[in-house]
Amino acid sequence: MTLSEEARERLEEIVALQPTKNAELQDRWGLDSGSDVHQYLESELKEYYYRNEDSLICATEEANALVGAEDETEDGKRIVRLPTLQAAILDVIAGPDDEPQSVVSVLHALQETGDDPDVDDVRSALRSLSDKGLCERVKRTVPTFRLAVDREDLAVENLD
Repeated sequence: MTLSEEARERLEEIVALQPTKNAELQDRWGLDSGSDVHQYLESELKEYYYRNEDSLICATEEANALVGAEDETEDGKRIVRLPTLQAAILDVIAGPDDEPQSVVSVLHALQETGDDPDVDDVRSALRSLSDKGLCERVKRTVPTFRLAVDREDLAVENLD
């Protein structure tokens, strides 16, 4: 199957963002609804994606190969491709052995670096990082987060 330039670019985003949700792709692709995302996936990229056990969108091995996505650097670091806010959160969030942070605490840490995102955007980014296995959500009255992996084991590539 030959992909149009737009379809290939969107497939590259799926590979980079996986696992992802309709809403995240809707925002990035400028579509009106999650239904539009689903319709596009089914009509243009059906062979290249699947939904995991949590119904999140993932790229097939064929899709990863098609776009030339590498999983590791030569020195064994896991390559993660993230939007700017998610990459910034990885820089400031508590490490795997530290006390987890609330959404507001992460927001304040970002503000100390000069960023000033909306608290809802931080909350959404933390959930996405948790879906990707990069942060863990610690169950408490107020959800708190920390890295699930060591920073030194990641090579972050910015998508924006």
